[in-house]
Amino acid sequence: MRVERSNKNQEDPYLPRMRESIEKVEATREERIDQEVEPLDPKTRDKVLNEFHPDYIESAFREVNVGPNAGEMMPKELVDLLEAYPKYDPSEVNLAKVEKEVDVLIIGGGGAGNIAAYWAVQEGLDPSDILIATKLRNGDSNSVMSQGGVQAADREEDSPVQHYLDIMGGGHYANKPDLVETLVRDAPKMIEWHEDLGVIYDKDGDGAMKELHGGGTSRKRLHSAKDYTGLEIVRVVRDEVRNMAIPVKEFAPAVELLTDADGTVTGALLFNMETDKYSVVKAKSVILATGGFGRLHIQDFPTTNHYGATADGLILGYRAGANMLDMDTVQYHPTGAAYPQQIMGLLVTEKVRSSGAYPVNSEGEFFTFNLEPRDVEASMLIRECRDVEHGGRDNGVETPGGITGVWLDTPMIDMKHGEGTFEKNLEYIYRLYTRFGIDPTEDPILVYPTLHYQNGGIEIDNDGHTAVEGLLAAGEVEGGVHGKNRLMGNSIMDYNVFGRRAGIAAARRAKGESEWGEVSLEHVERYVDKLRESDVDMQKRSPMLIPDYRGERTQGRTLDLLDPS
Repeated sequence: MRVERSNKNQEDPYLPRMRESIEKVEATREERIDQEVEPLDPKTRDKVLNEFHPDYIESAFREVNVGPNAGEMMPKELVDLLEAYPKYDPSEVNLAKVEKEVDVLIIGGGGAGNIAAYWAVQEGLDPSDILIATKLRNGDSNSVMSQGGVQAADREEDSPVQHYLDIMGGGHYANKPDLVETLVRDAPKMIEWHEDLGVIYDKDGDGAMKELHGGGTSRKRLHSAKDYTGLEIVRVVRDEVRNMAIPVKEFAPAVELLTDADGTVTGALLFNMETDKYSVVKAKSVILATGGFGRLHIQDFPTTNHYGATADGLILGYRAGANMLDMDTVQYHPTGAAYPQQIMGLLVTEKVRSSGAYPVNSEGEFFTFNLEPRDVEASMLIRECRDVEHGGRDNGVETPGGITGVWLDTPMIDMKHGEGTFEKNLEYIYRLYTRFGIDPTEDPILVYPTLHYQNGGIEIDNDGHTAVEGLLAAGEVEGGVHGKNRLMGNSIMDYNVFGRRAGIAAARRAKGESEWGEVSLEHVERYVDKLRESDVDMQKRSPMLIPDYRGERTQGRTLDLLDPS
């Protein structure tokens, strides 16, 4: 039975035709409470991926012609930036004028960057010998936007081996096994470290961790802080970095790495976004912690990503000679907000589904297991929404903005676990929707896949070293951990484990270097020569730094996303 609206005089936020569909959802809710939907078998999973996942649209990818990954297929939007000329103005760069010399330069101020800085100090560096240079403010990142939780196998009925198998299976066995092993072995001690620092995780009355399933997991190992998990972790770690007085240079993105004659990375060229001036920073070790590429809006999808996620680290590392892995895959989170239009594309955490809300179509019918791996779950939602003419089932609900979505039946959470459960455990989602007059404890919410995560990235070893001497990477900018698809909760653990390891490794390398190397842009000049040989348009420039939403390039436009025609 439907719960009455708390304010009967309040204008209904849903259109009449949407309300008609909601009534069908309500009519089937009681019979769905105890109904179970089985996961898909492997053969069916492969079929639905091939037919409906955006990664299988060949026209959306093109071959890279220059650099370490020449000959490989990547999203067109990324290749446009890889095959572009430097953004900086050579006439305004004076490499002889060095602003600062540090032992470790960390490019990026999100989760991975702050954790790397913390552990570099633990390894013996003086905080003043470290510099965090970040494009926006320290902490502005996808890391703080992570909601649902972080995976670690720390229960008796679980094990790192089981966690390893889940990650490898979710990644279609394309993951680098040694990186996955490192992640799962280090994960439990990272949770202990968080607690030592003061991270407040959700616990039962007896003090035991509350742990949930995530999509593609065989055990409950998801640790969460309501649906603010990433924000809580970064809050605590960033406070530690501030208390250590580690220098941070905000609004100062790196626009190029600097190298010596042997190709070793020796620093970076920073750009002050407030003064439009360049500065040279020398470093004995450089860590890329710049995050992902969601703001490239691959295939014109909306995104969950923060404003600065524009692939900068990929561009800089690639020009310096760092190769990339698994850049032919992109993660689309199954449940991005499809309505109202003001929040289109924002994340509706997987924790909503793991708490008991199932996706249902316009007729109020189950059509998929709620915790399939993300690529499979997204494909099932796309199939339900796509019209019959293009192989779909045409069972979605159209919004005024042109998106077609399915219902996530959120009232089921309180029906299953008691009144107040949703608002207590999913506080962010509750506040997000009630701002627009939608109470997710009374009405379902409309969702559709949204661009969420960069599955691949720069290849690293177990300590974050790239193929380029002097250059390390950590967090979403690096690749190899997740293979072709990331499972929920492993991104936070990724930037924790490899942020820590990169910080320690960078500090050790710096302590072994007696002086700073020479700085040059010769590697960029060689890259430019290759671009000219390939007749790349001289107007193309990268890194992007900030996305441009003027003109037709708006996230709120009508998105005819996956029409094969």
